[in-house]
Amino acid sequence: MSAPDPFRTALNAIPEGHSLGLYLGRRWRVEKTTYTRGRRVKLYAHDLAGPDFVSLNLYHLAAGDVLKPCEMAEAKVRAFVIGYVREESG
Repeated sequence: MSAPDPFRTALNAIPEGHSLGLYLGRRWRVEKTTYTRGRRVKLYAHDLAGPDFVSLNLYHLAAGDVLKPCEMAEAKVRAFVIGYVREESG
């Protein structure tokens, strides 16, 4: 049995729809949408205090997952998803 993928675990923990949370001490708004019965996940996040953003598509294929960052380095996308801490809704 292989070890769980920290990126997939963190991405799965982000709820569908909109959420707010923290990344590197800054507040972010995240939108996550799942398409085609879970075979594609789209995530877009933006820093509420600045111009930074993170955008990705993840495709669940028979041969394995394919991560497609949108106009940014894959390392930035992975670091954000793993480091993002969602605020609890009250």
